Amino acid sequence: MTLRTAHTAGLAPGELDAIRALLDDAFDGDFGDEDWDHTLGGVHALVHDARGLAAHGAVVMRRVRYRTRWLRTGYVEGVAVRRDVRRQGLGGAVMGALEEIVARAYDLGALSASEDGAALYAARGWRAWQGPVLALGPEGVVRLPEEEGGTYVRSGGGTPDLDLGGELVFDWRDGDVL
Repeated sequence: MTLRTAHTAGLAPGELDAIRALLDDAFDGDFGDEDWDHTLGGVHALVHDARGLAAHGAVVMRRVRYRTRWLRTGYVEGVAVRRDVRRQGLGGAVMGALEEIVARAYDLGALSASEDGAALYAARGWRAWQGPVLALGPEGVVRLPEEEGGTYVRSGGGTPDLDLGGELVFDWRDGDVL
C-alpha cells in the first residue's frame, strides 16, 4: 500500500473519477454534487493498493470566526475507506497525513463527523464542539443546528485557547445554508 498527498490540481481526471466513485460507495449514495464540490480545491491524501484507490480524505481551506478572530481553517472532507479494506488502519493513515497538513498550514482543523466516523476522530484527539455552529450566509449569520454535536475541531499551528462551548461561524458555501 502506498500513501501520497496531492493538491486537486495535481490529480489526473481518472484519479478524480476514482475518488468520486469511492465516496459515492462509502456514503451509500448520500454523497451529492455539493459534497463533491466541497472536497475539491485542497490537498488530498490517497492510499492505493493492488486493486486501486483504497482510502481518501482531503483538507480544504475555510475561514471560521471564533470570538473576534477569523481563523484560517483546514476543513477535512471526503474521508472514506473502500469496504473490503476497512478496519485495517487506512482511515487513520489518511487522517495522519491530513492532520500533519492542518498542524503545519492552518490555525485550526475542523470537520463534520458522521456517527460512524466520530469514534475515529475522537480517538485521534479531535474534540466535539459543544457550542453553537453557524454560517455567514447571503442573508447574514444563520445557525446550523444539524451540524451541532457533529462538528469536531483540532488545534492547528496558531489556534487560540478554545472554549468548546463558544460560537463558531463558518464561511458560507453552497449546501450549508438552506
